[in-house]
Amino acid sequence: MIRHFLTDLDLTPAEQSEVLDLAARMKADPYARRPYAGPQTVAVLFDKTSTRTRVSFHAGIAALGGNPLVINPGESQLGHKESVADTVRVLTRMVSTIVWRTYAQSGLEEMARHATVPVVNALSDDWHPCQIIADLLTVRERFGADLTGRTLAYVGDCANNMAASYAAGGVTAGMHVRLAGPASHQLPTAVLDAVRARAEATGGSVLLTEDPAEAADGADVVVTDTWVSMGQEEEKAERLEVFADYRVDEDLMSRAGREAVFLHCLPAYRGMEVTEGVIDGPRSAVWDEAENRLHAQKALLTWLMVRSGLAGEELLR
Repeated sequence: MIRHFLTDLDLTPAEQSEVLDLAARMKADPYARRPYAGPQTVAVLFDKTSTRTRVSFHAGIAALGGNPLVINPGESQLGHKESVADTVRVLTRMVSTIVWRTYAQSGLEEMARHATVPVVNALSDDWHPCQIIADLLTVRERFGADLTGRTLAYVGDCANNMAASYAAGGVTAGMHVRLAGPASHQLPTAVLDAVRARAEATGGSVLLTEDPAEAADGADVVVTDTWVSMGQEEEKAERLEVFADYRVDEDLMSRAGREAVFLHCLPAYRGMEVTEGVIDGPRSAVWDEAENRLHAQKALLTWLMVRSGLAGEELLR
């Protein structure tokens, strides 16, 4: 069976741990595993601009022995003259994996239905699961491989893709996830129901609150995201007002645990969602987090190839 990674919930707790363990080994020995030797080609499609996603996938695929074929907006017929289904029917005869950074989650789901190779969500409007694998790897480096019972506080826009992925990925790791945002920007009900169902199986939990202090109190990890994502530029003034009380500053970080770390998926807007003193301070792990996109995605791609029966089990050891 071909395995895809479209949301954080596509990995069971045991599978997520397996990917994270592999990521740690691959970070220590970056060129030992080559599931794309040949080189096989991986199609990396971008409908949205990118820095970390583009560089980490391009460099990672090359390190895995493959050829990264980056396709930018307007460079293919996808979404213009050709349907998702027809495009993927062609791609899967030529490439070994498809990575897509796009808008609608429904497009990724349609692609996966027709694909005969793994499909990876490099970001959609609903989820950003590759980022969370990197973030959990970063947290493991601080607190150890077992994250059960650790607390992650997310502060800001709780209706966006990062909040959904932090909630889903965090409870899959057995963490207690607290989401603090205004009542107008809370986790969608369908996502909340799915996350709570996963939490029941792992011992994790998810808490929704409008109080950032409640979320941050004693937390091991404090995270945020930009208040104005791609496509929301016209709403900037309104969003700055709505989220004004949800800035991660030194006072909020002081409420977290003594060893707490700060994460941000980047790009960050200093003075908006986070102060300069926090993101550039001693508790910040954002640069390790950014680097770990490379190692986490290499592990994910390798795992998907093996579990889809397209590469040998020895690559997971």
